[in-house]
Amino acid sequence: MTTFSFPTLIRYGAGARRALEEFAQSHQSKRPLLVTDNGLTKTEAYRLIAAEMDRVWPGSWCAFSEVHPNPVEADVNGAWAVYSEAECDAIVAVGGGSALDGGKAVRIKAAFPDRELADAPMADLPAWLTPMCAIPTTAGTGSEVGRSTVITIERWNRKAVFGGPPLMPNLAILDPELTVGLPPHLTAATGMDAMTHAIESFVCPVFHPMCDAIALEAVRLVRLFLPRATRDGKDLEARGNMLIAAAMGAVSFQKDLGAAHSLAHPLSTEFGVHHGLANAIVLPHVVRFNGEVDSKQYGRVAEALGLASGKDPAEQVAQFLAELNAELKIPPRLREVKVTEERLPYLAKKAMEDGCHLTNPRSCTVTDMLRLYQAAW
Repeated sequence: MTTFSFPTLIRYGAGARRALEEFAQSHQSKRPLLVTDNGLTKTEAYRLIAAEMDRVWPGSWCAFSEVHPNPVEADVNGAWAVYSEAECDAIVAVGGGSALDGGKAVRIKAAFPDRELADAPMADLPAWLTPMCAIPTTAGTGSEVGRSTVITIERWNRKAVFGGPPLMPNLAILDPELTVGLPPHLTAATGMDAMTHAIESFVCPVFHPMCDAIALEAVRLVRLFLPRATRDGKDLEARGNMLIAAAMGAVSFQKDLGAAHSLAHPLSTEFGVHHGLANAIVLPHVVRFNGEVDSKQYGRVAEALGLASGKDPAEQVAQFLAELNAELKIPPRLREVKVTEERLPYLAKKAMEDGCHLTNPRSCTVTDMLRLYQAAW
């Protein structure tokens, strides 16, 4: 039995942040906690959101702004402490995927306040959680419509995925005015994260035709609008379409993902490589790897990228992605982001511990993972 589920309410458009008032009224929220990262507090996007929070909840909202770029369990505990001590009643998560994932994880803590996050019984997650509004200021992870959160559990020394339909935010606000200040290198990296979500979910061997159609449209939108958004951050049409592409990529990967994500996660945990950047570097190599077994599965991806029909669609897609990375000034090699060659065997073992590769269209061994890291190094 296949489940089709797209429940998150989305408000889209320039100035859509005004929908915070709707969120407050719908959920009768009197004291929300704003969850974000420290870097965002210095931006115009934060100023705009804070002004809207002041309008909707004058003098009665709290903030936690210490989420790390790759959030750790301690971030969640810190945010939960503020939430519980202030007796908050809702979450407003603002920022990139890290801040949004941090906000989701606080909802898990609210459901199981006496358990460590790592020990939360996700099978017993209540159907109704603390209300949450997710407001992305990057266009990449699509966490605002996703049903999972990725948090590094330090005692495990790896990222862990906590998921379930109740984790989907109640409201996602896609306001392109909040993304215009994102610098080009982050625009590029987060945008390629969206591209990776869309491509990996499409070729994932799970039956979900609705997600497949959404994934292909996300691929097309990233192709058209990511270079524009990177060149001109104030291009609201490009920024808006990238927000849409990111959300579509996240909706599509409820099918699941693939080997690129299993390779990328240890790169973030061990070397602090931005998740989208890690995905961008390894994705062309994963496409080639999968294409060695079945290249034709990438035929429709090639079409969405605007490529002419060819004998080896996987190679066409891989080459296009490498050229797009170059256009976006994304480093082509892991060595250029300070990943050391002697750690590759260890990373390969960690990649095998990550569940995303289980739905890769080609089965992976630790030898395959090492080969892919070496190809990208």
